[in-house]
Amino acid sequence: MNRKERILVIEDSAAINELICINLETAGYEPMPFWDGDAVSVWLHDEKRQWIDLALLDVMLPGKDGFSLLPKLRALEIPVIFLTAKDDLNSKIHGLKDGAEDYIVKPFEMLELLVRVEKVLARYRKESEVFVVRDVEIFPEERRVTKAGKEISLKPMEFDCLLQLVKYKNIALSREQLINALWGVDFDGETRTIDVHIARLRKKLDFQDVIQTVPRIGYRLNSQ
Repeated sequence: MNRKERILVIEDSAAINELICINLETAGYEPMPFWDGDAVSVWLHDEKRQWIDLALLDVMLPGKDGFSLLPKLRALEIPVIFLTAKDDLNSKIHGLKDGAEDYIVKPFEMLELLVRVEKVLARYRKESEVFVVRDVEIFPEERRVTKAGKEISLKPMEFDCLLQLVKYKNIALSREQLINALWGVDFDGETRTIDVHIARLRKKLDFQDVIQTVPRIGYRLNSQ
């Protein structure tokens, strides 16, 4: 995409808010932190406010709570993912029935949050997405890759592996996470199968220094 997708992070815990924002920024998004429901409400009524692609919304906030803010966000066509410690069934039903896209209970894994963020954003994107890493362009819908304008032939699993690394750029992904994304949890083969695909991607795309090995974990696509 030509611009970074902008995400509201509405969370009153400063430590959690900062952690989410750091991870979103690392993943290539532009986070906007808020710690108070009333401040969000005032900002949403400002005609000069920036375009927002998604809101991560806590339920229990100072001022207006998350359930009160949800209709205001939805009226502006901003999709919402609840992030909350309220794990009772009634709260989940309330949030989802009122229009939230997802409901994540704290504590949560940051990678799971990023995956869910990506899935919601993908449903709302209006334009065809193109990922760019140096002189390489990746076209997910067409399953096509070019380097310096020249088409590069990738096998299906090579393409899927590349796409996972690009979607979660600058984040270390374990071999198990990549396998689950590519083959599912029932895969019986060797985790080292991933190494073969990585080696081929590095060679075909000249990505020796772009796809980095993370010792004892897996791989990270470095995109600065």
